[in-house]
Amino acid sequence: MKGNPISARMIPSIFTLANLLFGFLALILVIEEDYTTAAAMILLSVLMDSLDGKVARRLSVSSDFGKELDSLSDLVSFGVAPAILTYQAIMHSLQPDYVRYIGLSIAAIFALCGAVRLARFNMLNITTHFVGVPITFAGGFIALLMFFRTMLPWYVYAISMAFLAFLMVSTIKVSKLGK
Repeated sequence: MKGNPISARMIPSIFTLANLLFGFLALILVIEEDYTTAAAMILLSVLMDSLDGKVARRLSVSSDFGKELDSLSDLVSFGVAPAILTYQAIMHSLQPDYVRYIGLSIAAIFALCGAVRLARFNMLNITTHFVGVPITFAGGFIALLMFFRTMLPWYVYAISMAFLAFLMVSTIKVSKLGK
């Protein structure tokens, strides 16, 4: 094989796949009831997500493939993983049952709104600002809250997730960092 085995075009995708890997590990850690480490994995996903785009722009290798892979990874790491983490760590044992089901509904809505937000982001192709709160922020914020789960009441998580879900699909303009 001639040349470098890893081309410059592949490097951003390595960061994106690391984002997805950390999101996957967060889900496994939720199953194992290690909620603090699961939250840390989501925060590592935030770091990887911030690096993949920067690296792609720096190397001038942005691509439609990278954009789609990034969105799929983001849905797992910042939509599904925080929703399942919050449901399992905070809302799963709530009583009475109807409160638990409300928590489950909010967690599902959070993940679904994240998917809608990512699909809209890919279609709009706006470079000057975000429309709605980015899923990376929403999922990262929920993961950060998880470090305070012994200090905060359960409804803080429910309200935060519902509010962030709304903000993700809202039409508010959010400035991009560095713009």
